[in-house]
Amino acid sequence: MDYKHLSERLHRAGEFVPEGAILADIGSDHAYLPAYLIMNNKISSAIAGEVVDGPYLSAKNLVAELNLVDKIDVRKGDGLAVVSPEDNVTAISICGMGGSLIRDILHRGLLGNHLTGKETLVLQPNIGEPTLRTWLVNNYYEIIKEDIIRENEKTYEIIVAKKRENLIPLSEKELLFGPHLLKQQGPIFTNKWQHELKQFENILTQLEKSTKNVSEKIEEIQTKINLVKEVLK
Repeated sequence: MDYKHLSERLHRAGEFVPEGAILADIGSDHAYLPAYLIMNNKISSAIAGEVVDGPYLSAKNLVAELNLVDKIDVRKGDGLAVVSPEDNVTAISICGMGGSLIRDILHRGLLGNHLTGKETLVLQPNIGEPTLRTWLVNNYYEIIKEDIIRENEKTYEIIVAKKRENLIPLSEKELLFGPHLLKQQGPIFTNKWQHELKQFENILTQLEKSTKNVSEKIEEIQTKINLVKEVLK
């Protein structure tokens, strides 16, 4: 993979970034996504945020090599701390992390006034999607689009969200599966939840053998099993 040939998961995420956006790509690694979007005239400018020295320096080198220093500002920092309101960011991408980590990045960004609420969020969790959806809904972000892909034996969901004043809460089923993915479904969705069902059933078996009081956990897992069976049938 390089800036000319993105991985399938990054390419698909890039398709959800609005045309002409000022993008903040958090955890940008080598800045492949913003470089690709700039080179293909999809966005007007970008901030590539990276907290780790190696990827940060790689991103700096790539941007310099492509003569894009006037278009992509590579910044070292933790999460959304690299962004300020003066940057007028209109889209934020956070890809290839766990849902809990993405949630924490967004939450710290909100508390630190780095997240204004005007941005389109393009999020790509590889685990823990319900946790992320719950945070979004609790903070008045509407999930406007979703997608699911499979690459290198990992499943990635894409969640696109926008801040809304009036928001209809999601059901437990929608939080678990995704409101749009529930309607779209498809082979990748089905395969993922067939696998998850087996995992839940294994967990339930172990919990039922436990000598500790795990009745609440058993009820939680049983509810998920019932929901998955309902959706898959």
